[in-house]
Amino acid sequence: MTTKFAKLEKFEGVDFRRWKKKVHFMLIILKDACVLTTPRPVEAKEGVVDRIEEIRRRHKWDNDDYISKGHILNSMSDALFDIHSESLYAKELWDTLKLKYITEDASSKKFLVSNFNNYNMDDSKSVTEQYNELLGICGQFKLHRMNIDESIDVSTIIDKLPSSWKNFKHNLKHQKEELYLVQLASHICIEESLCAKESDKSGKKKKKRKS
Repeated sequence: MTTKFAKLEKFEGVDFRRWKKKVHFMLIILKDACVLTTPRPVEAKEGVVDRIEEIRRRHKWDNDDYISKGHILNSMSDALFDIHSESLYAKELWDTLKLKYITEDASSKKFLVSNFNNYNMDDSKSVTEQYNELLGICGQFKLHRMNIDESIDVSTIIDKLPSSWKNFKHNLKHQKEELYLVQLASHICIEESLCAKESDKSGKKKKKRKS
């Protein structure tokens, strides 16, 4: 079982939530996850003799903590291992990672939303290429668990089409059937192909007139 867990992809500083779930699941299976929520049993006060049960509990917690911390660190890249290896306990390490990367994850979400909202297509390059760039941002939304209704994505992307595609945009918006991203991609590809042909024809006509 530990051999299989050793094959987990190393955490490189991205997709923290996914990595966190995998590692936590591993610790639960190994029955070591309790140290992430249960504090270390308190040492006996000075002058008070510890009961054997308390000593055993403390030793077991220390052993579980050592194993948990080791598994967490070994599931990280060498660079991150070096940064966090000085953590005293597994819980300290776990909480530090959550605080750092969940905060960064929130910032990434804001950046993605801003990037998507401010993206505007133009005629300087292929509309299909620009559509694929927007689709890539939508894919990042899913990785961050930002589940947006597909109809909203479709409608927003249509609004971002170049101004020269005004008639095309108008026709898509007045379609009665629900439009999906795959269908939108097909429509854009066909329209761009037709526009290219029309451009070639007009270019040939101009050449004939000049000759």
